[in-house]
Amino acid sequence: MREALALAHLASSSSGDVPVGAVLIDPEGTVVAVGKNERELSGDPTAHAEVVAIRAAAALNANWHLNDLTLVVTLEPCAMCAGAIQASRIGRVVFGAWDERVGAAGSRYDLLRDARLGSAVEVIAGVLEDECASVLRQFFEERRISGSK
Repeated sequence: MREALALAHLASSSSGDVPVGAVLIDPEGTVVAVGKNERELSGDPTAHAEVVAIRAAAALNANWHLNDLTLVVTLEPCAMCAGAIQASRIGRVVFGAWDERVGAAGSRYDLLRDARLGSAVEVIAGVLEDECASVLRQFFEERRISGSK
């Protein structure tokens, strides 16, 4: 989660993106791929940290089946990211802060554990929750103060 937090900080400082970071690790704990929010940087509305990391891992492995990997992300995945996680067959998601507005791993929706969409994904929530939430709170407070979009 610490590496995902570092990526989250990089997302906001380098391009003004919402500070979310994601890391995909293999069963031995080795980092396979990373991602950070890049919507502002790329102009791509699908460039959420999770999707960026999933695309990188699939390209690296030349295979979209990522079932032996764990996704570690600083914010609860949204519905789009939950769909990408399901589609790539990731078996476990570990996240930090809850997203009460659009979260899809147990807060607003629970798409990851919905077996009707494929295999249910193991979800571990609240890892370094306060630290992950603090990064997001600070980002949005600064944006409100500066009047940025």
